[in-house]
Amino acid sequence: MFRAPLRTLSTTARRSLKIGLIPADGIGREVIPAAKAAIEALGSDIPKPEFIDLLAGWETFTRTGVALPQETVDVLRSECDCALFGSVSSPSKKVTGYSSPIVALRKELDLYANVRPVVSVAPEADQKPDVDLIVVRENTECLYVKQEVQTVTESGKEARATRLITERASRRIGQMAFELALARPRKQLTIIHKSNVLSITDGLFRETVRGVPALPEVNGKYDSVTINEQLVDSAVYRLFREPNVFDVMVAPNIYGDILSDAAAALVGSLGLIPSINAGDNFVMGEPVHGSAPDIAGKGIANPLASIRSAALMLRHLGYIKGADRLDAAVDQVIREGTTLTPDLQGTSTTNEVLEAVLKRL
Repeated sequence: MFRAPLRTLSTTARRSLKIGLIPADGIGREVIPAAKAAIEALGSDIPKPEFIDLLAGWETFTRTGVALPQETVDVLRSECDCALFGSVSSPSKKVTGYSSPIVALRKELDLYANVRPVVSVAPEADQKPDVDLIVVRENTECLYVKQEVQTVTESGKEARATRLITERASRRIGQMAFELALARPRKQLTIIHKSNVLSITDGLFRETVRGVPALPEVNGKYDSVTINEQLVDSAVYRLFREPNVFDVMVAPNIYGDILSDAAAALVGSLGLIPSINAGDNFVMGEPVHGSAPDIAGKGIANPLASIRSAALMLRHLGYIKGADRLDAAVDQVIREGTTLTPDLQGTSTTNEVLEAVLKRL
């Protein structure tokens, strides 16, 4: 499991913990309140939490014409120590003036790393999980720069997208991945790419990450980390056939997005997979699942990914005891198997699962 802080932000003399809450769309409005309740239940293991409700999302756009209000960004920067983001219902076709608020937030706050642990729950607490890996996804570049154009040619419509890979972004996500690998027992890092086809863009990502241990400032720190490589298509195959071969995987933005969603199938549901969006000065927890409009408002959304995301956020800030308590409570609920939402073949509601977690805290 992801246990060590990434780059622990200063907690010196912090008497309160100001947390921005951005439920956004769909089931985000149901699972973020659950994470809030779980954080409040930690008591003295963390500074007194203070929550600030903030707006973003498709529904905000339909009401105001802006998906990410500047006020939300300003409050996060000036007043919050961290944040939790729910989910966003971005349309699948172009809408003039709309851009994904979570993608924009990552860029605005320079949250360049999306860290997604995928861990199964062993039948007994003292047993090792069958699946225990981390996908480290570069968060600011690749095709997600959203530079697309469409033209009309003699053959019909033609669409093009710009894919951006820079040495700077690749280096710092590489360093984050090496730090994570170094802190884990297996100390293994797999670089995911497709440089046999995309030799320039993926080639730069691959070469830059491989070069991190040789940086002068590293000074041999990562010599104990084993470096492997895997083409992205074969990585998906091996992920399902033999997930135990992976420890920490580092990938460009779009590959990391796809791989971590696929890996969720190994542990039962997207409703279990947490993540954090991390930069050098801020961290934002975010469950990996989407807005799930088919179940929004029905009270059956799985809150465990959002609670685990809160744990990741707290761990990054250095509140290890509180994070461990949240993780242990969630694991116990999953292990017992009596209070689960329908995505895990259960019949319980969001609130019933939350109450089960709170009881075990």
